[in-house]
Amino acid sequence: MNAFSPTRLAAALALAVTAFSASAQTEVTAVLAGHAALPASTTVEAPKSAGPFFETAGKFNAANRQRTEALGSIDGISFVGDPKYPRKSGGSLPIKGQSVQGFSGIVSLGNSEFLVLTDNGFGSKLNSQDALLMVHHAKADWAKGEVTRLKTTFLQDPDRKVPFAIQNEATAERFLTGIDFDPESIQIVGDEWWIGDEFGPYVLRVTPQGKVLGVIETVVGGKAYRSPDHYMNGRLPNYPGEANFEVRRSGGFEPMAKSLDGKTLYPMFEWPLWDATTKAQEMHKGKPYTRILELDAASKTYSTRQWKYAFEEAGNVAADFQMLSATTGLVIERDDTTEGSGNVCKDEPRTDCFTRPARFKRVYKIDFAQTDADGFVKKVAFIDLTKIANPNRLAKRGPNEETFVLPHLGPEGLTVVDAKHIVVVNDNNFPYSSGRTLGKPDDNELTLLNIQALIDAK
Repeated sequence: MNAFSPTRLAAALALAVTAFSASAQTEVTAVLAGHAALPASTTVEAPKSAGPFFETAGKFNAANRQRTEALGSIDGISFVGDPKYPRKSGGSLPIKGQSVQGFSGIVSLGNSEFLVLTDNGFGSKLNSQDALLMVHHAKADWAKGEVTRLKTTFLQDPDRKVPFAIQNEATAERFLTGIDFDPESIQIVGDEWWIGDEFGPYVLRVTPQGKVLGVIETVVGGKAYRSPDHYMNGRLPNYPGEANFEVRRSGGFEPMAKSLDGKTLYPMFEWPLWDATTKAQEMHKGKPYTRILELDAASKTYSTRQWKYAFEEAGNVAADFQMLSATTGLVIERDDTTEGSGNVCKDEPRTDCFTRPARFKRVYKIDFAQTDADGFVKKVAFIDLTKIANPNRLAKRGPNEETFVLPHLGPEGLTVVDAKHIVVVNDNNFPYSSGRTLGKPDDNELTLLNIQALIDAK
């Protein structure tokens, strides 16, 4: 880790604390403590036993979803911008090997080493059939600004613990793919990895060797919560309106925290649930909200307790959640429609600049001990990831100026490193996100932040 200048750091933190609104939320500023990245082009070979189909990935990303074998023949187009003026990211598909990208979950292992979770591949079941599911052991060198992949573990189900048919059903190893699950969050529970999924949503129990031990359905008080991609909803309804689900597609367990004693998991829905009565997303006093559940690790069952988390704006999502103490935690809340900084031409019909620059990307401190009568956790304070103090000029990507910006569409993962530091990681959505540099696909950036001011907020 780079050494801090104590005087400059203290000054930055002292100046950071400013009142934000009458709602008792306080904005404080995080200080950049380290920055490192894994290049967007990083790939890994699939296991030979997986077969030749997985020697390349991204073959089903053409607009018609038909197979395209020619490497690099499908241009990546940014998710963000005017659809009438598509902005190329600079990346392309298919690629040789498996893409080490889309970091949606992260766990600190100490010594600047981390488990990082690659999500389902390229964004959906339809285009991720040739993407293998992976967890990586990575190490950050903050001085050099580099991330090294030390090891990759491929998820598999040789013992047929998955209760539905998977892509590789007829093989011995039964490697899991992006058509089977969309892994978005990860925790270490005893000697197992517990992985939050969006398709079910489910929680997968996996050994550190990648073997599935079980799949936990989301059943709370006898009520099942399912998305359109749950295996029981794996078909079109006979008539419009017959589909039976409460969880929005891609709105499952993007965040999942763990209690400090390791006995309890807190899966959190990324999006508001669907209210069948009002036929709209759940709302309270004009604001959408989502829910935090409680999962007992020993019994592998959900309690009936739930908490509510209110979003600041419609369209915002919860991207990750980690506990700080027995009653306080950190939640990434972000918009899902903006990326980029610096070369900005807001709302203009152009492709040579960022027309929807990064706007709402925050980490909130929440307090379960201050839950209100309606079940909403208190949002105590927040840091703005587009306004990070950089007194020691530690940025390794982008402008190395007094204020550092995380301009990505999706800051997706965070992990607590020590008593005052966290690491935030972006899902680079390869090859569909280009927020750091125009015309260049985003790298996987690991950003070390001193959040002492946020931890101290009451």
